[in-house]
Amino acid sequence: MANTYSQIYIHIVFAVKGRQNLISKNWKDELYKYITGIVTNEGQKLIAINGMPDHVHILIGLKPDKSLSDLVRSIKANSSRFINDKKWINGKFEWQTGFGAFSYNHSQLTNVINYIQNQEEHHKKKTFKEEYVDFLKAFDIDYNNLYLFDDV
Repeated sequence: MANTYSQIYIHIVFAVKGRQNLISKNWKDELYKYITGIVTNEGQKLIAINGMPDHVHILIGLKPDKSLSDLVRSIKANSSRFINDKKWINGKFEWQTGFGAFSYNHSQLTNVINYIQNQEEHHKKKTFKEEYVDFLKAFDIDYNNLYLFDDV
């Protein structure tokens, strides 16, 4: 795509199936490095990654030749396979169906990066569900009829 320029920044959020607290502090850094590799191998730029035991936040620079859904599908499929191959949990690890994706402009990146990096502090005040509903409200998304918190 010669002479194609873009600034597409997407904040992706997805949860462990059933919002179980399965992501251990003992191996989360290794998981995040693995996810960074997935994003890089898909030709995209990972800007920030962090999360909690039950969910992950990823900020990426998305190139216009890549489908966001395909990228997230690749991240979730490959990272769950990685966790299962490592046998880090008893039973089968799975991500919850679906994800949230929120776009930001360049001037907002510092705030989004700080938000992602400070997940532990932030979640002393809000649950994942409260956080996610606040995202939806901020983007004027009607969340009342969505089944965001039910596993399929």
